[in-house]
Amino acid sequence: MSRLKELRTPIFWAEGHPGKLNRESWVIEVSGLCANPRTFTWPEFIALPKSIADARLTSVTRFSVQGRWGGVKVADLLDAVQADSGSRYVRFWSYRMIYDTTIPIEVALRERTLLAYEFDGESLEEDYGGPVRGFCPYLWGYKSAKSVVKVEVTDDCISGFWKQQGYPDEALIRAGKVCDMNQSGRLRPIPDGEVIRFLDE
Repeated sequence: MSRLKELRTPIFWAEGHPGKLNRESWVIEVSGLCANPRTFTWPEFIALPKSIADARLTSVTRFSVQGRWGGVKVADLLDAVQADSGSRYVRFWSYRMIYDTTIPIEVALRERTLLAYEFDGESLEEDYGGPVRGFCPYLWGYKSAKSVVKVEVTDDCISGFWKQQGYPDEALIRAGKVCDMNQSGRLRPIPDGEVIRFLDE
C-alpha cells in the first residue's frame, strides 16, 4: 500500500479516473512562448535535475497532506525550453486534455512548484495523479493538475476546468479548518496562504 493510501488521502478526479497509465511511454509536451519547445519522453524527463519539496498539498475540499514530493521544478523545465522572460502564465493539461489549469509564472517559478512523480520516495500512482502531476503548495490543490501531459507558456490567463465551474482562478488558500491527513484526518485550523503550520500548534 502506498504512503498516500496509508494516510487515507482522498482520491478525487473531477474528469473521471483515467485507470492504469503507462509510465514508461509517458510524454510531456512543453510549448507556447519559448525558444525551444519540445516533447520530453519519460527517460528524458526524469533525467532532469530532481528536487524535493517537503510541503503540503491542501485541497479546497478541506484536507491537507504533507510529505516529501519529488520531481522536477517547473522553473527548471521552463529553463530547458527557454521560456520567454516576459511570459505571464503557465497552463497545465491533464491526461485526455479535459482538465486544465493556469497559474501565474511567478508562482510557477517558486522553489516548491514541481512536476512531481514521487511522494515520500514512492512513485505516484494514478489515484493521486501519477505518473507525474503538478504540485503547487502555495495554492489550493485544484491548481496541481494530475497526470500532466502538456505544459504551455502563455501571456493569457485562460479559464481552466474549475474556473469554468465558478471557482476563483487565483486559488489562494484561505483560513479555516482542514483535515490533517498526517494526523488521521484531525480537523485543524490554518491561516491564509501556504499551509506551513497549524494555528493549534
